[in-house]
Amino acid sequence: MEAGPDPTVVLHACLGVGHLIPMVELAKLLLRRGLAVVIAVPTPPASTADFFSSSAPVVDRMAAANPSISFHHLPPPEYPDPDPDAFLQMLDTMRLTVPPLHAFLRSLPSVAALVLDLFCVDALDAATAAGVPAYFYYTSSAGDLAAFLHLPHHFATTEGSLKDMGKAPLRFPGVPPIPASDMPHTVLDRAGRTCATRLGHYGRIPEARGILINSYEWLEARSVRALREGACIPDRPTPPVYCIGPLMVKGEAAANGERHACLSWLDAQPERSVVFLCFGSLGAVSVKQLKEIARGLENSGHRFLWVVRSPPQDPAKFFLPRSEPDLGMLLPEGFMERTRDMGMVVTSWAPQVEVLRHAATAAFVTHCGWNSVLETASAGVPMLCWPQYAEQRMNKVLVVDGIQLGMVMDGYDEELVKAEEVEKKVRLVMESEEGKKLRDRLTMAKEMAAEALADGGPSSLAFTEFLKDLNIGNTTKDQA
Repeated sequence: MEAGPDPTVVLHACLGVGHLIPMVELAKLLLRRGLAVVIAVPTPPASTADFFSSSAPVVDRMAAANPSISFHHLPPPEYPDPDPDAFLQMLDTMRLTVPPLHAFLRSLPSVAALVLDLFCVDALDAATAAGVPAYFYYTSSAGDLAAFLHLPHHFATTEGSLKDMGKAPLRFPGVPPIPASDMPHTVLDRAGRTCATRLGHYGRIPEARGILINSYEWLEARSVRALREGACIPDRPTPPVYCIGPLMVKGEAAANGERHACLSWLDAQPERSVVFLCFGSLGAVSVKQLKEIARGLENSGHRFLWVVRSPPQDPAKFFLPRSEPDLGMLLPEGFMERTRDMGMVVTSWAPQVEVLRHAATAAFVTHCGWNSVLETASAGVPMLCWPQYAEQRMNKVLVVDGIQLGMVMDGYDEELVKAEEVEKKVRLVMESEEGKKLRDRLTMAKEMAAEALADGGPSSLAFTEFLKDLNIGNTTKDQA
């Protein structure tokens, strides 16, 4: 008899750079273990063109950069009357994608597992209908997951909305106290449709067979312990948790093969002398805030590399493509000339991984997206935390109060972070004993990240355990 087809692991993520990149890295890891893998990506309905306008180019770039990975484009669902709320619109699109995902699973000869992004919770129904085990790949921190899994219990045993609590601390198992105002806006209003939807999603996560987390145990030992002990979900079993990170892009040359000019500039700077500023793929600040940052950097006297993006015309539509920034209009008059010998301003994009790993980089002003936190910890660079949206404020709490790898930029939750605060925190991390202690701890974080992924390391062993749970662990081997 002929051997049956090799089982395929299907990955399913929502559209967005911060979600697709970790899925691609997981796909690479599966391929190195000799598994067949395909990433099933949704095709947005035509009626949602605005919200998803930048998604197709992102998927195309990732597919071109990773020819060994198969991308399957699910057909677009019908969505004649899109929700006016952009976030709910995205969740609706993922829910409506469940039938074509189910059809795709049924079309494959053998499926070992369906691995889902958190925003794809409704796809649990596709896995059940197809008789396929479902896992979640949680691409943010274990601490965030611990808090979110406990949130349905919190709401069931308390009254009132988080939005009315100000900065009162919320206490979740496995994480430092989180000010209520630092929770994502989607769960602040108990009476809102978005909050109800998200609580429903968090409540379904225990239906999965297991949860992969893009983190490593040394970094978040307290949160991982709370998850594994079942403390986060008091009334039902918690699925097995596998910390398999840090999975992140390796840092490669630009698509045209040329080295970015900012790296050559860094080559000419002294070791550990440059503050790097970047607010993620979607992050941007107002013109007024850009001028405050510029004044603070100039007054600090320290070298800097700063990625500047055009502010969105409508802050509620930060996800839409933006024009190339006009630095002459956005930055203070004469700033570029006065700081020519101490800083470099890059428009729109910089090779973040390479910058963080460069010997000249000493600190990172970051929005606290989890991909950036992992990249920074793995590079051994202290963080100055300036969260903007989604779970970034929670990550700020974890970075500053939990894993203690950074300092907060005070005023992140107000209209402006003042120039004086930018100057103060840059000086603090670059000049003070507190900054030195941070660098020492980051050195340990860097070493432990490398150890986690090494053969026999905790993350490598956790991934092997995951494969064993699929009953294919004995037939796979690392082909790296």
